[in-house]
Amino acid sequence: MADLVWVSWYATVLRQDAFGAAVAEVAPMALRYGATQYQVHVSDDDRYKITQMTWVPSRTAWYRYWDGPEMIEFRARNMGRYQVPITYGWVDEIAAGALGPAVPTEPVAPEAPPQAPTNGAPQDGPTRHYV
Repeated sequence: MADLVWVSWYATVLRQDAFGAAVAEVAPMALRYGATQYQVHVSDDDRYKITQMTWVPSRTAWYRYWDGPEMIEFRARNMGRYQVPITYGWVDEIAAGALGPAVPTEPVAPEAPPQAPTNGAPQDGPTRHYV
């Protein structure tokens, strides 16, 4: 399974929206360096806390991204919008899941049985008369 890196950014006062948008803009650059997936989240409890998650095939791929020209420029350009130190850590993903298009979100109702014709047309099969 791929390595997962969590970067915990913390925006400075009144700059959380602009900085969050900037992180969301730079996060896809990791795909150029071999990452298979990325996500950026803003905490509902603390709007200044921004978490960037990146799935990479190796630590080498991560450091190529993190120390690459795009991220160096990003950190320099946004200096003052986030607090230092920037902390990141490696985690092992042990389970994941998602609701895909093949999984129904609601139970599927059984098909209705065929209805007998109501226009008096004869039905196929034996006719039964009850007294």
